[in-house]
Amino acid sequence: RTPRRRASSGGSRPPPARLRRGDDGRSGQFRSGQLARAAGQFSSTIELDFNGKTINPTGVLGVMGLGATAGSTVTVRATGPDAHDAVATLTDVLANAE
Repeated sequence: RTPRRRASSGGSRPPPARLRRGDDGRSGQFRSGQLARAAGQFSSTIELDFNGKTINPTGVLGVMGLGATAGSTVTVRATGPDAHDAVATLTDVLANAE
């Protein structure tokens, strides 16, 4: 099953991106590092929202502290010069993490 991939680079409230556990059952720590590395390559301000909590995803501990698990709905939001690319990249990482 392919997760829904939606995100926004500004404007009204963006639709969520989906976070899922890899089929191999690996923990979220691997994806946290992968997500933080991906977020760190953009100059835009990026935020992840989950369950009333908002974090900057450029730090592994922040991503891990978000508490999102397999099947959780995570909102990806970005503002800045490369916001569209940032949202697309992070949404892809969330949807396709192994």
